[in-house]
Amino acid sequence: MWYCTREDVASAIDVKTTARDNGQVDRGIEAASRGVEAFLHRRFAPTIATRKFDWPDDQMGRSYRLWLNQQELITVTSITTGGHPITNYFLEPVNFGPPYNRVEINLAGGDAFTTGATRQQNIVITGLFGYADEQVPAGVLAGTIDSVVTVIAVYIGAGIGVGTILTAGTERMIVTERAMTGAGFAIGADLASSSAAVTVATGDGTKFGIGETILVDAERMFIIDIIGNNLIVKRAWDGTVLAAHTTGAGINALRRLTVVRGVLGTTAAGHVDTTPLTSWVVPGPVRALAIAEVLNTFEQEQSAYARTVGAGDSARAASGAGIDDLRDRVYTSHGRKNRMAAI
Repeated sequence: MWYCTREDVASAIDVKTTARDNGQVDRGIEAASRGVEAFLHRRFAPTIATRKFDWPDDQMGRSYRLWLNQQELITVTSITTGGHPITNYFLEPVNFGPPYNRVEINLAGGDAFTTGATRQQNIVITGLFGYADEQVPAGVLAGTIDSVVTVIAVYIGAGIGVGTILTAGTERMIVTERAMTGAGFAIGADLASSSAAVTVATGDGTKFGIGETILVDAERMFIIDIIGNNLIVKRAWDGTVLAAHTTGAGINALRRLTVVRGVLGTTAAGHVDTTPLTSWVVPGPVRALAIAEVLNTFEQEQSAYARTVGAGDSARAASGAGIDDLRDRVYTSHGRKNRMAAI
C-alpha cells in the first residue's frame, strides 16, 4: 500500500523510466509510505477486516463507548459482543466521520456491551477499516478475466500508475507494473521529428484519455489534450528520442497491468469485459508528503547521504528541513491525535 505512485515521483524529478531508476524510486516510495503512517499514526487504505476488542472498562472511558484507537472505521458490517449481535449503536464523530474513532451504544435502544465469559476480545467488529474510501473512475477492463490471472488489460489507462489500488466489482487489486500494449489504432498522418509537431491524428479520440502515455515506434508521447480524433501530445516523453513517424504506424498505450489480486481483505473473482474500474484516492496532503519524502531520500541516495548546502566554510549537510512545514501541515490536517483516557 503506497501513498503515491512511481509515476508521481518520476514526474516530480523528471526522470526517465528505466529498471534501475524504477527500483530506486520504488524503494523510496515504500520507505516513505511506512514513514508517513508512523508519523501520522494511522493507516489510510480501506481494508475489509474483522477486529477484536476488549470490553470497555472505566479506564477506556464509559462502558457504552468503545474507543477504536488506531483501528478506525469507514463502514460497519456487523458488531457482536459476547457472541450476541448489536444493532443499536452510533459511529462517532457523526458529523466528521469517516474515519470513525469510536462506537457508542444508542442509550435509547436495548443493546449493551456485555462481558460474556471474559472481557478479553469480547467485542468483534467486521467492516471496512481505514481513513476513507473515495474512488474515481479508472477506465474499464479490456477482456474477461478469471480469478487467477495477474496480468490484465484496460481501456484507457490514464491515472493508473504503479502502486494504484484498483477496484473491480467487490475486488481490490494493486498495480505492480505497467507495460505497453496495442491500442488498436494507427496514426492517420505523418508526424515530423519536431517538438512543435504535437498533433497525432487517430481514428477515434474517445478511445484515449488525457494523461495517458502512448508509444509510436520507439517514441513515447504524453497526451495533454484531445480535440475530436486528434491527440495533442508532449513529444519525446519518458526520456525517449524525438523521431519522425509515417502514416499507419501503430499506437501503443500503457494499458497492460501486472496486479496483485484480492488485496485489502477482498477476494479475487472473475470479471467480464468492460467491467468498470475505479481507483482509490489517496488524501491530497498525504500524497504530497509521500512524494516529498521520496524526493528527499532520492537526492540523499544520489549523493551517498553526503548532500550539502552552502559552499566553503559555510557548507553543511542538507537535512531535508525544507519539508518540515509540509510535515507540520499534514500532521495538523491528517494526523491521528492523542486522546485523554480516564484513570
